[in-house]
Amino acid sequence: MADLVVFLTLLVVGYIVGSILERRHFRSIEARELETIGLPATNLEILPPGRHENLGLVVGSAVISVDYFKRFVAGLRDLFGGRHSSYESLIDRARREAVLRMKAACPPGTTAIMNMRIETAAVGSQHIGRRNGIACLEVCAYGTAVRSL
Repeated sequence: MADLVVFLTLLVVGYIVGSILERRHFRSIEARELETIGLPATNLEILPPGRHENLGLVVGSAVISVDYFKRFVAGLRDLFGGRHSSYESLIDRARREAVLRMKAACPPGTTAIMNMRIETAAVGSQHIGRRNGIACLEVCAYGTAVRSL
């Protein structure tokens, strides 16, 4: 019985701490997105009319770990079916963070990022029972920095 109480206590504490940290990260992301709103990142491969200078490849990546609570909730979701909203927020945070880091890597004078691509990968998969679980999620955003002349 004591083991169950310890498990449930740790689960609740993990949920509370994880929620606080996730909300803090989302606020940070939103603030930085407002700062970089003037630097568009697009998947267009062809530059709009006019003269542009290619400033080179810019890359940003983020690796975010899946906490135990998210893993636990995802396991319950597997039993009953439905959306994995805990993983959806993880992917959203990682994607937005990677784009922000890509924008931060731009050389001075960059006016846009063209041909942007986003890639995801599971990092350090853990073996859980007979299934493989994701330990961390990596998102890499890359594109070509350009300057309008």
